[in-house]
Amino acid sequence: MGSKYTRGCCGWLIVALIAALVATAAMFAIMKRKPGGKGHHKKPLPVPGPPGAIDSKYGDALGVALQFFQVQKSGLDLSKGMYDAGDHIKFTFPMAFTATVLAWSVLEYGDQMSAAKQLDPALDALKWITDFLIAAHPSDNVLYIQVGDPDLDHNCWERPETMTEKRPLTQINKKSPGSDVAAEAAAAMAAASMVFKSSDTTYSDVLLQHAQKLFTFADTYRGLSSETYPKLQDFYNSTGYVDELLWAASWLYHSTGDQTYLSYVTVQNGKTYAEWGRPTWFSWDDKNPGTQVLLSRLNFFGSKQISNAENEGLKSYRDTAEAVICGLIPDSPQATASRTGGGLIWISGWNSLQHATNSAFLALVYSDYMLSTRTAEVQCSGKYYSPTDIRNFAASQANYILGDNPMKLSYLVGYGSNYPQQVHHRGASIPADAKTGCKGFQYLHSPNPNPNVAMGALVGGPFQNDTFVDSRDNAVQTESSTYNSGTLVGLLSGLVTTSSVAQSFT
Repeated sequence: MGSKYTRGCCGWLIVALIAALVATAAMFAIMKRKPGGKGHHKKPLPVPGPPGAIDSKYGDALGVALQFFQVQKSGLDLSKGMYDAGDHIKFTFPMAFTATVLAWSVLEYGDQMSAAKQLDPALDALKWITDFLIAAHPSDNVLYIQVGDPDLDHNCWERPETMTEKRPLTQINKKSPGSDVAAEAAAAMAAASMVFKSSDTTYSDVLLQHAQKLFTFADTYRGLSSETYPKLQDFYNSTGYVDELLWAASWLYHSTGDQTYLSYVTVQNGKTYAEWGRPTWFSWDDKNPGTQVLLSRLNFFGSKQISNAENEGLKSYRDTAEAVICGLIPDSPQATASRTGGGLIWISGWNSLQHATNSAFLALVYSDYMLSTRTAEVQCSGKYYSPTDIRNFAASQANYILGDNPMKLSYLVGYGSNYPQQVHHRGASIPADAKTGCKGFQYLHSPNPNPNVAMGALVGGPFQNDTFVDSRDNAVQTESSTYNSGTLVGLLSGLVTTSSVAQSFT
C-alpha cells in the first residue's frame, strides 16, 4: 500500500508540474500576443504589397475631404492660392504648410490615392498652391506673405465673388525678414518638386530652384514674420523659425540628395535647434515633430554616403520621433493625458482637431516605415508596440472624426448623414443670389443651416468634454481650415488600403 501510494503521489506531482509548465507557457504566449506586454519580442510583420482592397469608409471620406480645396480656391490679386479658413485672406504661411503636408501625403500614399481614384484631385490642389508660391516669389529675396487686409476683411461678411475691398500685399525681404514663412514655402516647393518630377520635369525644376533660393533667403536674413509685422500675431503668431529652417533643409535633402542640407540638420544645427528628446505637437507653427518623422525614414531605409556624425544625428531624430509615437499610443507608459473621454487627442480649444489629425498622420507614416522595413516594434518605457498598434491609434482618430464619438457627429462636412450645418464660412453661409455688400452679418448670426455646403470642410472640433455646439457664431468649433485638410487627406489616404511606402523620394 505504502509503495503504491508513494508512486501515485509522485505521478500526480509530475502531472502538476507539467500542468504548471503548460500554464506558464500559455501565459507567456498570451503576454506575447497582448499589445504592450512586457518582456516579449514581436515577430516582424510581412511587408505590404501593392495597394489591396479599398476600405469604402476611408475612400468615401477621402473623396469628400479633397473637395474642400476646391471650395477654398482663390483667384484674386496674386492669382490662385487658397483662403486658409472661413474668411478671404490669403496667408502664405499656413497655405505653404498645407502644400508641404499635401505633397508629403502624395509621396507616401500616392499609390493608395490612385487606387481610390483620388490622386488627380490631390495633385490639382497641390499645384494650385505651388503656382501661387511661384508668383509670390518674384525675386530671390522677396516673398509675398499675405494678400488682403485682415482688419478690413473681418469687418465684412460677404461672398468672395462680390467683395470689393482693397487687397493690399505684404512682403518680406532683406530689411523685413520672415524666415518662418520663407522656409515653409521652401519646404513646400521642395516636397512638391518630387511629386511632379515624373510628370512635369520642367515644373519640378522650377519649384526646386525657388525652394533653394527661398531657403538661402530664410537662412541668411533671419527674422520672425510676426515680429516684422506685429499684426500677424493676431492670426498666425509663429513662435519661432528654426523649426522651419530644419524642416525646409530636410525636404531639400530629400529632393536634391545634397549632403550640405543633411549636414545642416544633423551636425551643424541638430543639437541646438531640433529639440531632441523633447517631443512636441506637430502643427502649422511647430514643424519639429514632422522633421523628426521625416528624417526617421533615412534611418529606417538608409542612405548612401552618410557620415557617422550625420548618422548619430539621424538616430537622435528617430529616437525623438519614437518618443512622439509613445506619447500617442493610449496604453503606453508615456501616453499623453491630453485626450477627451472619447479618446481624441485634445490640446487646445481653438481648432481642436488639428492636433489629433496631425498626430494621427505622423503615427500612420511612422508605422508604415516600420512595416516597410520589417521593424517589429517600438519600446515605450519597457512596453512594446507593433506597427499595427500604432496604426490602430491613427485609425481611432480618423474614426472619431468620421462619427465614432460621443456626439455621433461627423466633423467632416458632407460625410455621413449627421455633420455640422452651420460652418463658420462666409461663402457657405450666404445665398448665391444675396446682395449683401460688405455687411451681410445677418447670415453670420442666422439660426438656419448654411444654404451652401462647404463640402469637405473639417470643422474646428469638440471641446475637451467631447461636446460640440453647431453655431456659426461659435468660430472656435465651427470654422474649418485648409491646413487641417492637408494632414487629413494624408491620414485617410494611408488608411484607405495598405501598401509599402517608397524607400526613397529621390
